Amino acid sequence: MDIRKVKKLIELIEDSNITELEIKEGEDSIRINRGTPQVQAVSAAPPQVLSASTEKDRPEPASQEQKPAGHVITSPMVGTFYKAPAPDARPFVEVGQKVNAGDVICIIEAMKMMNQIESDTSGVVQAIHSENGEPVEFDQPLFTIV
Repeated sequence: MDIRKVKKLIELIEDSNITELEIKEGEDSIRINRGTPQVQAVSAAPPQVLSASTEKDRPEPASQEQKPAGHVITSPMVGTFYKAPAPDARPFVEVGQKVNAGDVICIIEAMKMMNQIESDTSGVVQAIHSENGEPVEFDQPLFTIV
């Protein structure tokens, strides 16, 4: 984009009531924002200040370190957790249900692929740690089986 065009756009913005303008031309794009300095100062708060106050509000790490009793099945990938094969279908497993090694216990959708997750142990489902449609991370606990 030509610098003369940018200067002309700035002049036009200054002469009008427009506060923000964004233009895309091919692969080039420009955004001009004419906000008041007070608004910019509020919206440009440094992330360190926000994270420091957030750290104080978090619960003690000891409560997060408690591992549930039993065998924990974790997510083998990042994706979206589904309890059932279809929205109107029954869940693969429920709390209190007995499962065998190799039984499908949930689906994780990753990159538009539906991946069936199988139990790697036999036992009774003690807890389901994710909600239907919730994003899950690699190695995040999904189920506890005893």
